[in-house]
Amino acid sequence: QVQLVESGGGLVQAGGSLRLSCAASGFTFSTHAMGWFRQAPGKEREFVAGISWRNWRDSSSHYTDSVKGRFTISRDNSENTVYLLMHRLKPEDTAVYYCAADRLGEGLESDEYEYWGQGTQVTVSS
Repeated sequence: QVQLVESGGGLVQAGGSLRLSCAASGFTFSTHAMGWFRQAPGKEREFVAGISWRNWRDSSSHYTDSVKGRFTISRDNSENTVYLLMHRLKPEDTAVYYCAADRLGEGLESDEYEYWGQGTQVTVSS
């Protein structure tokens, strides 16, 4: 069975850092793009970051404007895990963060992600 299990969320002060992890199983991780999304209370789910299933030159990772320069997405195919390293966190980053998988995708916001995790809560205090 397909599973995506997020971890690493928690409560952090503004300006701090967290690293989220998403462990995947039940599908061929190395041929799927991986993405991170988040949803804050009362708001729609939004794309945060994505990474291609392979090393496209100069286009292997993508970020929403609000996190560029602060967040980094990475993957370790040997561990079937995707990470989201978050620095200089702001209260507006508070949300439930979800990981998702897209077969042969490039990690774009417009990709059709087919597998989703249950999410991990990130709370940033002011």
